[in-house]
Amino acid sequence: MKHASFLLATLSVFALSLSAAKAESDLLKDARDYFEPVPHAIPSLPDNPVTQEKIELGRMLFFDPRISSSGLLSCNTCHNLGMGGDDNLETSIGHGWQKGPRNAPTVLNAIFNEAQFWDGRAADLKAQAKGPVQAGVEMASTPERVEATLNSMPEYVERFTRAFADNDGPAISFDKMARAIEAYEATLITPASKFDLFLEGNEAALSEQEKEGLTLFMDTGCASCHGGVNVGGEGYYPFGVIEKPGSEILPVEDKGRFAVTQTADEEYVFRAAPLRNIELTAPYFHSGKVWELKQAVGIMASSQLGADLSEEQIDAIVAFLRTLTGERPSVDYPILPISTSGTPKPDLMQPVK
Repeated sequence: MKHASFLLATLSVFALSLSAAKAESDLLKDARDYFEPVPHAIPSLPDNPVTQEKIELGRMLFFDPRISSSGLLSCNTCHNLGMGGDDNLETSIGHGWQKGPRNAPTVLNAIFNEAQFWDGRAADLKAQAKGPVQAGVEMASTPERVEATLNSMPEYVERFTRAFADNDGPAISFDKMARAIEAYEATLITPASKFDLFLEGNEAALSEQEKEGLTLFMDTGCASCHGGVNVGGEGYYPFGVIEKPGSEILPVEDKGRFAVTQTADEEYVFRAAPLRNIELTAPYFHSGKVWELKQAVGIMASSQLGADLSEEQIDAIVAFLRTLTGERPSVDYPILPISTSGTPKPDLMQPVK
């Protein structure tokens, strides 16, 4: 009888273990239906071959403040690679201490977004790179000034010639500047997060609370908008499907994608925020009004899904979101080409009153 009881107990434990293993396997299968891991290899670009020469040129341009008319602002100013690829400000500060209209999205993993900017007005990273350079509230420069600046430095002429050896036309152009920056930004990916390890088959990579958060993220509907490689960045959705948040979070004057399409149905529609490395990029939303990730989850649950989540459920989702932080790329600040007598002088910046 003792042997029979022991055998029965052993079989019960084995059956429970199999049941738990199946449940975990089902969770992994469900997660793979929604998400993909960040690849370790640099993604290819459809019409912009990524070469080492182009990457190195793009890295220099990304950090060079002389692309701005003031000589103070670089791409890295608003997309600081030491702080999660953004500036950790409500909205960015640009030329003449002007305050920008929206929170700066992270540049990390931006290559995986369907389009760039909160309203998707730039189809890809090279189109995005041209926008802030010319925006009066940001770098306040022009294509002509950028080309004159870069042409004034022999090292840039040499590097552009090497990076675009198979291209016709002048060695340096505004378009080639954008293509070089795009090639560099394609390298700014963050693989090997805990969630990536889970998606690749290591089910022990997530804790029980993190798995609970992943389950809630899928079951409550978060993953319907936030899926794919970047856990978002792939579609456009109205902010406030169930109930619009207050004007302190959703400013009435910023109608989102409506400014691009002029379609009434797209008022207050924005690109779903990519959630990779989300714990590094506070404050949140296009308005940058929310500083706590837990608060942001609560707002999204009620405004987008009409879900009344408990404190424990929100904590579990936040725990899952923190598993999206990957290995950030090592960044070496480049030694930039020396200015010459022909380099345009910085425009004086007068604070905007």
